Amino acid sequence: MATKDMDASLEGERKQLVESRAILIAGPTASGKSALALNLAEACDGVIINADSMQLYENLRIISARPSIDEENRIPHRLYGVLPASTAFSTGAWLRLAIREIEAVEAEGRTPILVGGTGLYFKALTEGFAELPAIPDDIRDAARDLADREGVEGLKKQLTHLGDEAAAQALADPQRLTRALEVLQATGEPLGAWQQKAQSAPYLAPDTCTRIVLAPPRSWLHARIEQRALLMLESAGIAEVRKLLALNLSEKLPAMRAIGVSEVRDYLAGTRDLEETVHRLTVATRQYAKRQETWFRNQMPDWQRVDPSKGIDKDCL
Repeated sequence: MATKDMDASLEGERKQLVESRAILIAGPTASGKSALALNLAEACDGVIINADSMQLYENLRIISARPSIDEENRIPHRLYGVLPASTAFSTGAWLRLAIREIEAVEAEGRTPILVGGTGLYFKALTEGFAELPAIPDDIRDAARDLADREGVEGLKKQLTHLGDEAAAQALADPQRLTRALEVLQATGEPLGAWQQKAQSAPYLAPDTCTRIVLAPPRSWLHARIEQRALLMLESAGIAEVRKLLALNLSEKLPAMRAIGVSEVRDYLAGTRDLEETVHRLTVATRQYAKRQETWFRNQMPDWQRVDPSKGIDKDCL
């Protein structure tokens, strides 16, 4: 592309950024989402709104890699650390809070910047959301126990056995498979049927937003993940997990299932040494990042891809 044409293209992208109703930044863990959000917020007079399910919890600042206190003071942040670890939270509940925050930011004449790694949140916001039925505790516990014991293949086998072959074939994420099994067992109807009859209109139309997925090279991301694992095992991270464990919460709660909690728990119990704990944390986080990348590739194919390894700032768009 000629220099003149490239300059015109960049100018057009910056104009779109300024005129967007909202900026949405998704990406795998450790890919630099928060850094890009900060730079864009400063460029666009923005307010950052959390779209990551683990960063909602007040007890998980270090384990979930929430923005630092200095970063939160630099730019207004919303929906970070707003829930106790004892709370189970749904996509629908997040969507209601996010819409309230978006409207508040727009009322201030500022730009909402939603950032996080929870693909379902972005999908609900831009494609509509089906409010699913309440699930009895015994059914939820049984489905999650199956997920823990047998993983994705066990969930798929059970869904197929109960007659929801569509979900078993279409879904690969363990959380979504577990949700499909819960809904089927609680209501007798497949998840897809509920989604079709209860789907709401999207709150943010895709053409009114700048939608970004960070897509770094695998080696670059893996190096950052290993660095994050080491940070989790510094004294502040260990103290955070120790304080969380002291609450004696159910291990089935989302906060207790966050990557880092079980690994640090075993380290504190003396059943794993530091080197092995770093390895376990690194592997678990890499696996999670891979699942996120698969989700974004399959569920959000029309979002703009940005390589953060080339620099995290507004000019990378």
